[in-house]
Amino acid sequence: MTDNTFSTSAARFACWVTRREGRKFLQLNPQFSEPAVPQAKVGRDDWASLYIHIPFCRTLCPFCCFNRYLLDEAKARHYFINLRKEVEFYIQRGFRFSDFYFGGGTPTVLMDELLGFIDFLKKNFNVRQISMETTHREITPEVIAALKKAGVNRLSIGVQSFDNDLLKAMGRLVGSGEEAKEKLKMAQGQFDTVNADFIFNFPMQTVAQFEKDVATFQELGIDQATFYPLMPSPHKKSRLERRFGEVETSREKDFYEVILRELYRGGYKASTAWCFSRGSRLIDEYIIDYDDYVGVGAGSVGFLNGDFYVNTFSLEKYDELISAGKLPIVSWRHLSEREHLRYYMLTKLFGMSLDPQKFRQRFNEDANHKLWWELKFFKTFGLVKSNKDNEQIEVTPKGMYTVCVMQKEFFAALNTLREHYIEKQV
Repeated sequence: MTDNTFSTSAARFACWVTRREGRKFLQLNPQFSEPAVPQAKVGRDDWASLYIHIPFCRTLCPFCCFNRYLLDEAKARHYFINLRKEVEFYIQRGFRFSDFYFGGGTPTVLMDELLGFIDFLKKNFNVRQISMETTHREITPEVIAALKKAGVNRLSIGVQSFDNDLLKAMGRLVGSGEEAKEKLKMAQGQFDTVNADFIFNFPMQTVAQFEKDVATFQELGIDQATFYPLMPSPHKKSRLERRFGEVETSREKDFYEVILRELYRGGYKASTAWCFSRGSRLIDEYIIDYDDYVGVGAGSVGFLNGDFYVNTFSLEKYDELISAGKLPIVSWRHLSEREHLRYYMLTKLFGMSLDPQKFRQRFNEDANHKLWWELKFFKTFGLVKSNKDNEQIEVTPKGMYTVCVMQKEFFAALNTLREHYIEKQV
């Protein structure tokens, strides 16, 4: 058996395990008990990050699995009122945050509300970093100036592709590839980090189209790109295939090899298995930077002390629970020790390295002891290695695609959960 066959078999097995572990996150307890949310660690503003979900868009992309609604200004303004109240519930529990991540939806669709909410955060927290998602449709010189003045450090612009034919096929109605280029150039240099999001392995997308997108991105000289593999939930996959054609996972590695080959050649380095940066840049993967995170807003999730929480996806139920003075959490699950360890390992390897010292701080155990089987497997197949000082367990170039697909499998499981909650309006 060749080395490449061994590597492929190892990747398949690792992804099977991840898929199985990810499904466990769907086995949620629907009876939420508020005391399950812990009090914050006193005096710590670096314990957990805050993810803020703004679920409104001007148009809805058919491939997106996140909780989102067509923009209704009255509903959106009321939503921001409730969002402040939810954050205040966490303040009352002693939580202090310094890093903030806005996602959606499209957080910038109502700039006055967004800027007012950022002011609210600054009045209540020592704001250190803000990462903001948007689309190029929303970008204007005035928006850039306002976000920069508000203290946004990282602006992530959803491009998906520069190819107009592919954008049209995707149902991506936020503007042309040429407009995306202009907006990226407009934003570049105005923030600590400007990121462009792309999707790969979309039905009808060719490797040649993708190579051209990667080349165009590099020519623009943008700080960072994040490349998301297509990871639809089962029902969304069926709808995509009826509309666009088969989702062929067998092509995935061909796309990923383009990323590795071209971006490393262009001076970019991996910040995660999906994200590539020039120099030291901010990333929006709060699951990597923080072991614990709180999610606020309809359709957000959180992870605290081994407990996984899910907020309601329904705008009406969100309003109802907030108005009653309750956290809008509708289900949760306590991870077993093994599940917690594997989730931790996955998130850190996705971020390219696992720090044994930080592992010991988290679990009061040695990583090589608690994860001996998993690490033995990864090391045997050359997917990870210990660095020279044996202080970091690092993902090897050979292991990057395996980690990429493992994370995709985990997120695909979460997308299944999102799909169920959206359809049932839980």
